[in-house]
Amino acid sequence: MRIAIGLELNNEGRALAWALDYPGCFAYGEEGPDAVIALAQALVEYEHWTARHAGEPWLTLGDFDLRIIDTWEVFTINDSYDRQDGAYAVNAWFLHDWKPLQANEVERGLQLLSWSREDLLRTVEGLSDEVMDRTYPGERWSVRGILRHVGGAEWWYLDRLGLAQCDRESLPKDPFERLQQVRQLLNEVLLSLVGQEKVMGKDGEFWSSRKLLRRALWHELDHTFHIRKLLQV
Repeated sequence: MRIAIGLELNNEGRALAWALDYPGCFAYGEEGPDAVIALAQALVEYEHWTARHAGEPWLTLGDFDLRIIDTWEVFTINDSYDRQDGAYAVNAWFLHDWKPLQANEVERGLQLLSWSREDLLRTVEGLSDEVMDRTYPGERWSVRGILRHVGGAEWWYLDRLGLAQCDRESLPKDPFERLQQVRQLLNEVLLSLVGQEKVMGKDGEFWSSRKLLRRALWHELDHTFHIRKLLQV
């Protein structure tokens, strides 16, 4: 089986390998080759994760061949769209992101999103207010802050396509209410975008339905892993 990889370099100082046909499967590395090597193990874990949630094999990788089909070097720009260090980071846009999402891909994506949300909520289930609001050296947010950030980020992704349907300031302050409200909207938007060749540029960056799904799954799963590490401190 051939696994198409999109390689994103200089993502906050690391390389990020994306399994483009398997939303939610990604791996980091210090350099590009390290990320690709790590993706091989991430694919095995992804296969187990989907099988565990589905209750049966959801995909069977067997022998697979990793192929880098696109590479993106993250760069930063200022408000005038000139390159400038430390300003707005323009993250990966792969040729693969141009492809409209088909009905079966959206159905699969919604299932993956439900599993990632299930894992996130299970991770924080039963935590006391003290633990939810605990701060950690070198960390920007508490666990509660991370949850609020995840909901806000999904709103931001939708806004990139002009589909947020509300102002960010009107989102619920409670992180769980925010997560639920924005996720409901995200699901509705993905269903409405089946087969649509919708690509928009905003703040110097391209966005599409495929990139929306790719980034939303990555972001929630990444922060679920992040919270688990914090809770082990």
